Amino acid sequence: MARRRYDFATPVRRVLVALLVLVLLGLFLVWRIDSPRAEAMRTAFIDRFVPSFQWALLPVARATDMVAGFQSYARLYEQNQELRRELQKMAAWREAAIQLEQENAKLLAQNSVRLDPALTALSGVVLADSGSAFRQSVLLNVGARDGVLDGWATMDGLGLVGRIAGVGERTSRVMLLTDPSSRLPVTIQPSGQHALLTGDNTPYPALDFIERPEDVRPGDRVVSSGDGGVFPAGLPVGQVAQATDGRLRVRMAADYGRLEFLRVLRSHPAEAIADSGNIIVPEGGGFIGPVQPALAPGAP
Repeated sequence: MARRRYDFATPVRRVLVALLVLVLLGLFLVWRIDSPRAEAMRTAFIDRFVPSFQWALLPVARATDMVAGFQSYARLYEQNQELRRELQKMAAWREAAIQLEQENAKLLAQNSVRLDPALTALSGVVLADSGSAFRQSVLLNVGARDGVLDGWATMDGLGLVGRIAGVGERTSRVMLLTDPSSRLPVTIQPSGQHALLTGDNTPYPALDFIERPEDVRPGDRVVSSGDGGVFPAGLPVGQVAQATDGRLRVRMAADYGRLEFLRVLRSHPAEAIADSGNIIVPEGGGFIGPVQPALAPGAP
């Protein structure tokens, strides 16, 4: 039979652990003894061994500094994230403030446009843009219930935009001056030339049928003429511009890129005169003019 080997490792390990516990317990008791002799021994021990272990304490100090640095970095990261959230909120509020400022400026611009005192207006909000390759129009949130009639002119805060070309109960469609079917009689100032503004689905409608094109210069002011009763006279339309092909066009005063609010002008047709002879009624039934003296009987 094989001889069984005796294991010495376990008893030795137990003895070493017991001795380590006794040494640590003794150090603890010595360190906690409150007496001048024990205090002198502790001071001598520290002066003898602690300075020589400075190299061993350096990694501990470095590790402690690293932990403190990571904790500080974590706090900075949290503060940075909080500042980012606050910045996003401020950016949203700033965007809302800019939009409100723009809307307020447009409404103030509409109020500052000087029109004929006989003209009254109502404001509407643009709901949708139905522009296409064959039609240029927008949809307003005012309709028949607001008294809107077909054919009324519409303006933004800068100039003429178009006319009402369809009225519903709560909405109405505005045909823009850039629509291919739009035709508007205009007057070019200061020359006073009459022309026809023709929409061609471009941002710059063309000027056709100008009386004397040689009297028209780029930069001249274009207003509605009122001919044909389409629009009231004197409404600002834009300025004359010359295209690369030499054709005269109009740079629109209205901001077609940002149509948000429109003013619908209530235009009332002029009273029709049935009998032009009764405009001025002469007193006494006589005629208007100098009175001739009566002739004597038998005078030639």
